[in-house]
Amino acid sequence: MPVEVTWWGHATCTVQDSNIRVLTDPLFVRRLAHLRRRRGALPPPHAWNADVALVSHLHADHLHVPSLARLAPGTRLLVPRGARRAVPGLRRLTRLHVTEVAPGDVTRVGDLAVRAVPALHDGRRLPVGPHRSPALGYVIEGEARTYFAGDTGLFDDMAEAVGPVDAALLPVGGWGPYLGEGHLDAGRAAQALARLAPRSAVPVHYGTYWPIGMDAVRPHEFHAPGEEFVRLAAQRAPRVEVHRLGHGESVRLEVTR
Repeated sequence: MPVEVTWWGHATCTVQDSNIRVLTDPLFVRRLAHLRRRRGALPPPHAWNADVALVSHLHADHLHVPSLARLAPGTRLLVPRGARRAVPGLRRLTRLHVTEVAPGDVTRVGDLAVRAVPALHDGRRLPVGPHRSPALGYVIEGEARTYFAGDTGLFDDMAEAVGPVDAALLPVGGWGPYLGEGHLDAGRAAQALARLAPRSAVPVHYGTYWPIGMDAVRPHEFHAPGEEFVRLAAQRAPRVEVHRLGHGESVRLEVTR
């Protein structure tokens, strides 16, 4: 049975596996603080439908409470440990079944197992916050093993921490002209791909949001990461099939085990 991946923009994806819909880092707004959606239509209402939603870390472009409030009553929501303490708005989402997780935790959702894995990224709710939560990735295991990296830098034991996977959804850019520590650009994402060695990959977290007033500042940093990742992945991980999706586009990944 094929596994279907849809990219809605930024880090928001739907992974459909074993008749379960998994939604990653839901962000359904045209503007967030100083960021404006520059490419792709907003995800339509059917994109809000999920059996389980995953939040990788507490930054507002990944844990966006108004977007989470659009999820249907009864939706399972996995968030990093300590998130409800750091983000009081989560406590108002009483219609959702919220579970805090840490690296190594496994949550069963129907025929899926969702395993939280480490990420190298600042897990605080910014700009400031005394309470720390771990930044996470997730491995969704059903018919396939699909790795959603969230936001992360490259770290030495990434392949061991994530384990063998069939597909990888990897961030390849950001929302500004400079990427700091704890991020993958196209080159580092290609290195991660070589270490993980999945059958297929989808680049995400680029080409969606850009700071207001910065249209003319290093615009190639907004447009180029997806194509650059495809080029570098072909050099570093030539056996991996890379699917560069447009906003709202889907790919079906055939799985043979």
